[in-house]
Amino acid sequence: MSHLKPSHADNRRQFIAKSLGTLALGLPLASQAQSSYPDRPITFICPWPAGGTADVTMRALCSAAAKQLGQSVVVENKAGAAGMLGAKALASAKPDGYTVGQIPISVTRFSQLGTVALDPLKDLSYLARTSGQTFGIVVHSDAPWKSLKELVAAAKAKPGELTYGSAGVAGATHVGMEEFALAAGVQLNHIPYKGGAPALQDLLGGQLNALADSTSWAPYVKAGKLRLLATWGEKRTQDFPEAPTLKELGYNVVVDAPNGVGAPKGLEPAIEKRLREAFRQAAASVEFATACDRIDAPLMYLDGPDYARYVSEVYRRETQLIERLKLKELLAKG
Repeated sequence: MSHLKPSHADNRRQFIAKSLGTLALGLPLASQAQSSYPDRPITFICPWPAGGTADVTMRALCSAAAKQLGQSVVVENKAGAAGMLGAKALASAKPDGYTVGQIPISVTRFSQLGTVALDPLKDLSYLARTSGQTFGIVVHSDAPWKSLKELVAAAKAKPGELTYGSAGVAGATHVGMEEFALAAGVQLNHIPYKGGAPALQDLLGGQLNALADSTSWAPYVKAGKLRLLATWGEKRTQDFPEAPTLKELGYNVVVDAPNGVGAPKGLEPAIEKRLREAFRQAAASVEFATACDRIDAPLMYLDGPDYARYVSEVYRRETQLIERLKLKELLAKG
Protein backbone atom coordinates (compact mmCIF):
# COMPACT_ATOMS: atom_id res chain seq x y z
CA MET A 1 0.00 0.00 0.00
CA SER A 2 2.93 2.31 0.55
CA HIS A 3 3.44 2.56 -3.20
CA LEU A 4 0.04 4.34 -3.52
CA LYS A 5 0.99 7.31 -1.36
CA PRO A 6 3.42 8.86 -3.83
CA SER A 7 0.80 8.33 -6.54
CA HIS A 8 -1.85 10.25 -4.57
CA ALA A 9 0.65 13.03 -3.86
CA ASP A 10 1.66 13.16 -7.49
CA ASN A 11 -1.99 13.32 -8.55
CA ARG A 12 -2.65 16.14 -6.10
CA ARG A 13 0.32 18.10 -7.42
CA GLN A 14 -0.78 17.51 -10.98
CA PHE A 15 -4.31 18.66 -10.15
CA ILE A 16 -3.02 21.85 -8.50
CA ALA A 17 -0.68 22.53 -11.41
CA LYS A 18 -3.48 22.02 -13.92
CA SER A 19 -5.82 24.23 -11.88
CA LEU A 20 -3.28 27.03 -11.71
CA GLY A 21 -2.67 26.70 -15.42
CA THR A 22 -6.39 26.89 -16.12
CA LEU A 23 -6.66 30.01 -13.93
CA ALA A 24 -3.76 31.59 -15.77
CA LEU A 25 -5.39 30.82 -19.11
CA GLY A 26 -8.62 32.29 -17.81
CA LEU A 27 -7.19 35.72 -16.96
CA PRO A 28 -9.09 38.54 -18.67
CA LEU A 29 -7.79 39.37 -22.10
CA ALA A 30 -7.83 43.04 -21.07
CA SER A 31 -5.09 42.38 -18.51
CA GLN A 32 -2.94 40.73 -21.14
CA ALA A 33 -3.57 43.65 -23.50
CA GLN A 34 -2.58 46.14 -20.82
CA SER A 35 0.78 44.47 -20.32
CA SER A 36 1.62 44.85 -24.02
CA TYR A 37 0.13 48.34 -24.45
CA PRO A 38 0.82 50.07 -26.72
CA ASP A 39 1.55 47.58 -29.50
CA ARG A 40 0.67 49.89 -32.41
CA PRO A 41 0.68 53.63 -33.21
CA ILE A 42 -1.59 55.96 -31.24
CA THR A 43 -3.76 58.59 -32.94
CA PHE A 44 -3.73 62.09 -31.46
CA ILE A 45 -6.66 64.29 -32.47
CA CYS A 46 -5.70 67.95 -32.75
CA PRO A 47 -8.88 70.08 -33.02
CA TRP A 48 -7.09 72.92 -34.83
CA PRO A 49 -5.69 73.41 -38.36
CA ALA A 50 -2.22 72.13 -39.24
CA GLY A 51 0.50 74.73 -38.84
CA GLY A 52 -1.26 76.79 -36.17
CA THR A 53 0.23 77.56 -32.78
CA ALA A 54 -1.69 74.80 -30.98
CA ASP A 55 -0.83 72.27 -33.70
CA VAL A 56 2.89 73.05 -33.52
CA THR A 57 3.08 72.63 -29.74
CA MET A 58 0.94 69.48 -29.76
CA ARG A 59 3.19 67.88 -32.39
CA ALA A 60 6.21 68.54 -30.20
CA LEU A 61 4.35 67.07 -27.21
CA CYS A 62 3.38 63.96 -29.20
CA SER A 63 6.94 63.47 -30.42
CA ALA A 64 8.19 63.53 -26.83
CA ALA A 65 5.38 61.22 -25.63
CA ALA A 66 6.15 58.71 -28.40
CA LYS A 67 9.65 58.27 -26.98
CA GLN A 68 8.13 57.33 -23.63
CA LEU A 69 5.51 54.98 -25.08
CA GLY A 70 7.73 53.21 -27.59
CA GLN A 71 5.18 53.80 -30.36
CA SER A 72 4.56 56.68 -32.72
CA VAL A 73 1.84 59.17 -31.80
CA VAL A 74 0.29 60.32 -35.08
CA VAL A 75 -1.37 63.75 -35.14
CA GLU A 76 -4.69 63.91 -36.98
CA ASN A 77 -6.13 67.40 -37.48
CA LYS A 78 -9.93 67.62 -37.06
CA ALA A 79 -10.47 71.37 -37.14
CA GLY A 80 -13.75 73.25 -37.07
CA ALA A 81 -16.47 74.66 -34.82
CA ALA A 82 -13.95 76.43 -32.57
CA GLY A 83 -12.24 73.15 -31.70
CA MET A 84 -15.46 71.28 -30.95
CA LEU A 85 -15.37 68.93 -33.96
CA GLY A 86 -12.16 67.43 -32.64
CA ALA A 87 -13.45 67.32 -29.07
CA LYS A 88 -16.57 65.44 -30.19
CA ALA A 89 -14.51 62.99 -32.26
CA LEU A 90 -12.30 62.32 -29.23
CA ALA A 91 -15.24 61.72 -26.89
CA SER A 92 -16.85 59.37 -29.46
CA ALA A 93 -13.74 57.22 -30.03
CA LYS A 94 -13.20 53.74 -28.62
CA PRO A 95 -11.67 53.97 -25.11
CA ASP A 96 -8.83 51.56 -25.81
CA GLY A 97 -5.90 53.96 -25.38
CA TYR A 98 -5.23 54.24 -29.11
CA THR A 99 -7.09 57.54 -29.55
CA VAL A 100 -6.10 60.54 -27.47
CA GLY A 101 -6.20 64.24 -28.22
CA GLN A 102 -6.09 67.85 -27.20
CA ILE A 103 -9.06 69.10 -25.18
CA PRO A 104 -9.82 72.80 -25.64
CA ILE A 105 -10.90 74.22 -22.28
CA SER A 106 -13.69 76.03 -24.14
CA VAL A 107 -15.53 72.68 -24.25
CA THR A 108 -16.77 73.63 -20.77
CA ARG A 109 -18.52 76.63 -22.33
CA PHE A 110 -19.66 75.27 -25.69
CA SER A 111 -21.16 72.13 -24.14
CA GLN A 112 -23.36 74.33 -21.95
CA LEU A 113 -24.26 76.55 -24.90
CA GLY A 114 -25.41 73.47 -26.81
CA THR A 115 -23.00 73.83 -29.72
CA VAL A 116 -21.36 70.46 -29.02
CA ALA A 117 -23.23 67.34 -27.88
CA LEU A 118 -20.99 66.06 -25.11
CA ASP A 119 -20.60 66.40 -21.36
CA PRO A 120 -16.97 67.24 -20.50
CA LEU A 121 -17.49 66.04 -16.93
CA LYS A 122 -18.73 62.59 -17.99
CA ASP A 123 -17.54 61.81 -21.52
CA LEU A 124 -13.77 62.42 -21.30
CA SER A 125 -10.78 61.10 -19.36
CA TYR A 126 -8.22 63.75 -18.42
CA LEU A 127 -4.55 62.81 -18.72
CA ALA A 128 -2.55 66.04 -18.43
CA ARG A 129 -2.91 69.80 -18.62
CA THR A 130 0.10 71.00 -20.56
CA SER A 131 0.36 74.66 -21.52
CA GLY A 132 -1.59 77.86 -21.92
CA GLN A 133 -1.83 80.57 -24.54
CA THR A 134 -0.82 84.21 -24.63
CA PHE A 135 -3.72 86.48 -25.53
CA GLY A 136 -3.60 90.22 -26.04
CA ILE A 137 -5.31 93.35 -27.27
CA VAL A 138 -3.60 94.95 -30.25
CA VAL A 139 -4.25 98.03 -32.37
CA HIS A 140 -2.66 99.33 -35.54
CA SER A 141 0.61 101.20 -35.03
CA ASP A 142 -1.06 104.24 -36.66
CA ALA A 143 -3.93 104.21 -34.13
CA PRO A 144 -4.15 107.20 -31.77
CA TRP A 145 -4.22 105.02 -28.62
CA LYS A 146 -0.78 104.51 -27.10
CA SER A 147 -2.09 102.63 -24.06
CA LEU A 148 -5.10 100.64 -22.91
CA LYS A 149 -6.07 103.57 -20.68
CA GLU A 150 -6.39 105.76 -23.78
CA LEU A 151 -8.44 103.10 -25.60
CA VAL A 152 -10.80 102.84 -22.62
CA ALA A 153 -11.20 106.63 -22.53
CA ALA A 154 -12.06 106.68 -26.24
CA ALA A 155 -14.58 103.85 -25.78
CA LYS A 156 -16.27 105.72 -22.93
CA ALA A 157 -16.49 108.85 -25.09
CA LYS A 158 -18.10 106.90 -27.95
CA PRO A 159 -20.08 103.94 -26.50
CA GLY A 160 -20.50 101.08 -28.96
CA GLU A 161 -18.51 102.72 -31.76
CA LEU A 162 -15.02 101.25 -31.34
CA THR A 163 -14.80 97.88 -33.08
CA TYR A 164 -12.77 94.82 -32.20
CA GLY A 165 -12.42 91.50 -33.97
CA SER A 166 -12.24 88.01 -32.48
CA ALA A 167 -12.16 84.41 -33.73
CA GLY A 168 -15.92 84.02 -33.19
CA VAL A 169 -18.86 84.36 -30.83
CA ALA A 170 -18.34 82.69 -27.42
CA GLY A 171 -14.70 81.82 -28.12
CA ALA A 172 -11.99 82.58 -25.58
CA THR A 173 -11.03 85.91 -27.14
CA HIS A 174 -14.62 87.13 -27.41
CA VAL A 175 -15.48 86.12 -23.86
CA GLY A 176 -12.23 87.57 -22.48
CA MET A 177 -12.78 90.87 -24.27
CA GLU A 178 -16.36 91.13 -23.01
CA GLU A 179 -15.19 90.41 -19.46
CA PHE A 180 -12.66 93.23 -19.85
CA ALA A 181 -15.33 95.58 -21.24
CA LEU A 182 -17.56 94.85 -18.23
CA ALA A 183 -14.68 95.47 -15.82
CA ALA A 184 -13.72 98.69 -17.61
CA GLY A 185 -17.31 99.92 -17.87
CA VAL A 186 -17.22 100.33 -21.65
CA GLN A 187 -19.33 99.13 -24.56
CA LEU A 188 -17.43 97.85 -27.59
CA ASN A 189 -18.68 96.75 -31.00
CA HIS A 190 -17.74 93.08 -31.45
CA ILE A 191 -17.08 91.87 -35.02
CA PRO A 192 -16.90 88.05 -35.03
CA TYR A 193 -14.77 86.20 -37.61
CA LYS A 194 -14.38 82.54 -38.52
CA GLY A 195 -10.84 82.61 -37.16
CA GLY A 196 -8.10 84.87 -35.88
CA ALA A 197 -6.31 85.11 -39.26
CA PRO A 198 -9.01 87.04 -41.19
CA ALA A 199 -9.56 89.33 -38.20
CA LEU A 200 -5.84 90.07 -38.12
CA GLN A 201 -5.84 90.94 -41.81
CA ASP A 202 -8.73 93.36 -41.33
CA LEU A 203 -6.91 95.06 -38.47
CA LEU A 204 -3.82 95.45 -40.65
CA GLY A 205 -6.03 96.78 -43.43
CA GLY A 206 -7.69 99.35 -41.19
CA GLN A 207 -11.17 97.77 -41.07
CA LEU A 208 -11.01 97.23 -37.29
CA ASN A 209 -10.03 99.43 -34.36
CA ALA A 210 -8.64 96.56 -32.27
CA LEU A 211 -8.08 92.82 -32.23
CA ALA A 212 -8.36 90.29 -29.40
CA ASP A 213 -6.37 87.19 -30.28
CA SER A 214 -3.57 84.83 -29.33
CA THR A 215 -0.03 85.44 -30.58
CA SER A 216 -0.93 85.59 -34.30
CA TRP A 217 -0.13 89.30 -33.87
CA ALA A 218 3.35 88.71 -32.43
CA PRO A 219 5.46 89.12 -35.61
CA TYR A 220 3.55 92.28 -36.56
CA VAL A 221 4.08 93.78 -33.12
CA LYS A 222 7.79 92.99 -33.36
CA ALA A 223 7.89 94.53 -36.85
CA GLY A 224 6.24 97.72 -35.61
CA LYS A 225 3.04 97.31 -37.65
CA LEU A 226 0.82 96.67 -34.62
CA ARG A 227 0.85 97.94 -31.03
CA LEU A 228 0.26 95.57 -28.10
CA LEU A 229 -1.75 97.34 -25.38
CA ALA A 230 -2.09 94.49 -22.84
CA THR A 231 -1.80 90.75 -22.39
CA TRP A 232 -4.27 88.58 -20.47
CA GLY A 233 -2.16 86.20 -18.39
CA GLU A 234 -1.28 86.20 -14.70
CA LYS A 235 2.08 87.84 -15.43
CA ARG A 236 3.86 89.64 -18.23
CA THR A 237 5.13 87.51 -21.09
CA GLN A 238 8.69 86.59 -21.90
CA ASP A 239 8.58 87.99 -25.45
CA PHE A 240 6.68 91.19 -24.61
CA PRO A 241 7.77 92.19 -21.10
CA GLU A 242 6.93 95.85 -21.73
CA ALA A 243 3.22 95.06 -22.20
CA PRO A 244 1.21 95.17 -18.94
CA THR A 245 -1.40 92.56 -18.02
CA LEU A 246 -5.08 93.39 -17.66
CA LYS A 247 -4.80 92.39 -14.02
CA GLU A 248 -2.02 94.84 -13.18
CA LEU A 249 -3.94 97.59 -14.97
CA GLY A 250 -6.76 97.08 -12.48
CA TYR A 251 -9.06 94.73 -14.41
CA ASN A 252 -9.56 91.40 -12.66
CA VAL A 253 -9.51 89.39 -15.89
CA VAL A 254 -7.12 86.51 -16.57
CA VAL A 255 -7.47 84.38 -19.72
CA ASP A 256 -4.87 81.77 -20.60
CA ALA A 257 -7.06 78.97 -22.06
CA PRO A 258 -4.88 76.02 -21.01
CA ASN A 259 -4.47 73.14 -23.44
CA GLY A 260 -4.77 69.61 -22.16
CA VAL A 261 -4.59 66.00 -23.27
CA GLY A 262 -7.41 63.55 -22.79
CA ALA A 263 -9.08 60.40 -24.05
CA PRO A 264 -12.57 58.94 -24.27
CA LYS A 265 -14.13 57.98 -20.95
CA GLY A 266 -13.67 54.34 -19.94
CA LEU A 267 -9.92 53.70 -20.25
CA GLU A 268 -8.54 50.66 -18.46
CA PRO A 269 -6.78 51.97 -15.30
CA ALA A 270 -3.39 50.53 -16.29
CA ILE A 271 -3.58 52.14 -19.75
CA GLU A 272 -4.66 55.47 -18.28
CA LYS A 273 -1.73 55.36 -15.86
CA ARG A 274 0.69 54.63 -18.71
CA LEU A 275 -0.61 57.56 -20.75
CA ARG A 276 -0.54 59.94 -17.80
CA GLU A 277 3.09 59.11 -17.13
CA ALA A 278 4.07 59.42 -20.79
CA PHE A 279 2.49 62.85 -21.15
CA ARG A 280 3.85 63.97 -17.79
CA GLN A 281 7.36 63.32 -19.04
CA ALA A 282 6.55 64.79 -22.46
CA ALA A 283 5.27 68.01 -20.87
CA ALA A 284 8.56 68.29 -18.96
CA SER A 285 10.71 67.69 -22.07
CA VAL A 286 13.06 70.21 -23.63
CA GLU A 287 11.39 69.51 -26.98
CA PHE A 288 7.99 70.67 -25.74
CA ALA A 289 9.38 73.63 -23.77
CA THR A 290 11.21 74.86 -26.88
CA ALA A 291 8.03 74.71 -28.98
CA CYS A 292 6.10 76.62 -26.32
CA ASP A 293 8.82 79.26 -26.03
CA ARG A 294 8.56 79.97 -29.75
CA ILE A 295 4.97 81.19 -29.32
CA ASP A 296 5.37 82.56 -25.79
CA ALA A 297 3.03 79.89 -24.38
CA PRO A 298 3.36 79.33 -20.62
CA LEU A 299 3.87 75.79 -19.31
CA MET A 300 0.92 74.90 -17.05
CA TYR A 301 1.26 71.18 -16.26
CA LEU A 302 -1.25 69.34 -14.09
CA ASP A 303 -1.56 65.56 -13.70
CA GLY A 304 -4.80 63.88 -14.78
CA PRO A 305 -6.80 63.96 -11.52
CA ASP A 306 -5.83 67.58 -10.80
CA TYR A 307 -6.61 68.50 -14.39
CA ALA A 308 -10.08 66.91 -14.08
CA ARG A 309 -10.76 68.96 -10.94
CA TYR A 310 -9.60 72.10 -12.77
CA VAL A 311 -12.02 71.38 -15.64
CA SER A 312 -14.87 70.99 -13.12
CA GLU A 313 -14.03 74.37 -11.58
CA VAL A 314 -13.91 76.04 -14.99
CA TYR A 315 -17.25 74.44 -15.89
CA ARG A 316 -18.88 76.04 -12.83
CA ARG A 317 -17.33 79.44 -13.64
CA GLU A 318 -18.50 79.19 -17.24
CA THR A 319 -22.08 78.58 -16.05
CA GLN A 320 -22.01 81.96 -14.31
CA LEU A 321 -20.18 83.65 -17.19
CA ILE A 322 -22.71 82.46 -19.77
CA GLU A 323 -25.47 84.05 -17.74
CA ARG A 324 -23.61 87.28 -16.99
CA LEU A 325 -22.55 87.90 -20.59
CA LYS A 326 -25.83 86.57 -22.04
CA LEU A 327 -23.83 84.34 -24.37
CA LYS A 328 -26.80 82.20 -25.42
CA GLU A 329 -28.54 85.29 -26.75
CA LEU A 330 -25.38 86.47 -28.51
CA LEU A 331 -24.85 83.06 -30.08
CA ALA A 332 -28.44 83.02 -31.34
CA LYS A 333 -27.82 86.34 -33.08
CA GLY A 334 -24.67 84.90 -34.73
